Amino acid sequence: MLLVGCIALLLGWTGIGLAGLLRPRSVVLAGRFLFPLGALLGFALAGLAAASLLGGGIERLIVPLGLPGLPAHLRLDPLSSVFLVLLGASSGGISLFAGGYFRAGEGAPPGLLCLQYHLFLASMGLVLIADDAYSFLVAWEVMALSSYFLVVTQHRMPEIRSAGFLYLLMAHVGAICLLLSFGVMQGGSWLFTFAAMRAAHLSPGWAAAAFLLALIGFGAKAGLVPLHVWLPEAHPAAPSPVSALMSGVMLKTAVYGMLRVGLDLLGPPVWWWGLAPLILGLLTIFYGVLFAAVQTDMKRLLAYSSVENIGIVFTGIGLTIVFAGSGMKAVAALALLATLYHCLNHAFMKSLLFLGTGSVLHATGERNLGRLGGLIHRMPWVAWLMLIGTLAIAGIPPLNGFVSEWLLLQSFLFADHLPHEFVNLLIPMGMALVALGAALAGYVMVKFYGVIFLGQPREASLAQAHDCGWLERVGLTWLALGCLALGLFPLQVIDALGAVTRQLIGAVVPQASPHWWLLAPVPGRPVSYGPLVFLTATLAVVLLTVFGVRLTYHQRVRRGPAWDCGFGAVTPRMQDTAEGFGQPIRHLFQSFFEIERELPAPADRAPRYRIAIRERIWRLAYEPISGAVERLANTAARLQQGRISIYLLYSFATLLVLLAVALLS
Repeated sequence: MLLVGCIALLLGWTGIGLAGLLRPRSVVLAGRFLFPLGALLGFALAGLAAASLLGGGIERLIVPLGLPGLPAHLRLDPLSSVFLVLLGASSGGISLFAGGYFRAGEGAPPGLLCLQYHLFLASMGLVLIADDAYSFLVAWEVMALSSYFLVVTQHRMPEIRSAGFLYLLMAHVGAICLLLSFGVMQGGSWLFTFAAMRAAHLSPGWAAAAFLLALIGFGAKAGLVPLHVWLPEAHPAAPSPVSALMSGVMLKTAVYGMLRVGLDLLGPPVWWWGLAPLILGLLTIFYGVLFAAVQTDMKRLLAYSSVENIGIVFTGIGLTIVFAGSGMKAVAALALLATLYHCLNHAFMKSLLFLGTGSVLHATGERNLGRLGGLIHRMPWVAWLMLIGTLAIAGIPPLNGFVSEWLLLQSFLFADHLPHEFVNLLIPMGMALVALGAALAGYVMVKFYGVIFLGQPREASLAQAHDCGWLERVGLTWLALGCLALGLFPLQVIDALGAVTRQLIGAVVPQASPHWWLLAPVPGRPVSYGPLVFLTATLAVVLLTVFGVRLTYHQRVRRGPAWDCGFGAVTPRMQDTAEGFGQPIRHLFQSFFEIERELPAPADRAPRYRIAIRERIWRLAYEPISGAVERLANTAARLQQGRISIYLLYSFATLLVLLAVALLS
């Protein structure tokens, strides 16, 4: 059974983690043996899940573990198989990179990191195959705790401890909402299995309450605005392989949970449920890409980019529910297909970029974009592989990011057939926001790649930068090949994902074109995309240009310095900075930002200019809550006098109150 094989691989990850404790300070054991072994198990998990997905079947298993009378129910179906493929394939590349990345003396010992890392992987896998609320929430909690310890690897730094606490706090707020959502979906019974939840007949009000609680719970884990505040803090604090795993994989477990609840456990969805994830998704796209555009820390920039991409995914979920609830199954299948495709794409793209920034950080010791530049000459492997990820996440064809965004825009075009006038007014604005977000994402990626790798080094110390090691190169190459494969062969991916749309929607996306190389998912409309044709045409133009110039130009080639406009004292510090690159966005959308400036005085002999950009959401929403909780805690602290007589008095007063209540009742 494929499900048994998946469980064995998850147990194998746990065993690898425990093996790291045999020699916890050995970099050789953890980095050169255990992490690569974990990568092999990841690839095997992806293979088993892909076989299950192509088979389209459903496997169930009851394991006698857990509470008395409450064994663990496990299930492997097309939806869980897709996310297991995502987990195994992307974590395989990340684990290979991590084998060459982690070093001694960097926070926690390598063996302990190995345990936390592989428990994190195993818990995510258990989340994806759990078939009852108890197993799901236990795996969810293990996932949160193991990732918390990975985030605070450098726990001696106060800002990292603060980021870890914020992450853990938001994770538990989300977990409470999920617990309440599962409690509502039980429908008054004592059965915690997902099968019982599917069979429960909830009233429309309780079903909507369960959906909204799930949206809050999974949205907090995914980084949906305004529940995203932990994400820009935790990703920069965590080691780069952990950031890649959290952004590329962990966020998708929340997407899986939202799809499981909204399209499976609650039965046929109601169309207006989709408006909440649709509106929040559009807000998240716009908010995330704006803050990514003005960042100067490369990991924080990628963190806000993850917020934007999660917005794209939840926009697709919202469209799917709206279409499915309106009886438009074929279009709902198209929107769901775009959602799943973007989850796969983002796992490879963002993992590649986070790992690349880790290599830059190891080679230079810098995360600030203003102190980098010209690294393509010192780190050619990292530069060229990251170029693939940069172009992919910017939505440039024929790479994978373009395919899912193109499919999502195609699903938007069907909204004029909806029988709801309000939604018909909302959809054009939503499509415009998605298009604007895609354009700004390209702008952000030009800034990200150009400032780091192009131009001249901004600091003299960058001359000592070195390229990544061979394990890191293998991991980066695997993820880059994934970006290429998902972009060049969309028809094969769509055919495989059809099992999920058939399971959740009851329909598949019809293929309007008979050609294996031409993607045309919209019958009756002349819309198609051929990635291989696009790639062939692009390569042909480049080759014809290069050879045409060589054949027609016979003069001797001369090299000279770039034109400096007659000013000879040009230095690398005069290049455009990350702040300058984001200045137009900062001025155009300044109402979204809370800006703190430090300006030099006119007669200052050592002028200093500093700008800090913060989120208004934090000051308007979270600071009042934090202040109220602190005041409540201070009030409660007054009860703790440290005297046993006072505590006995509290007990006596409580007994008197209970006695009075009993007599009155």
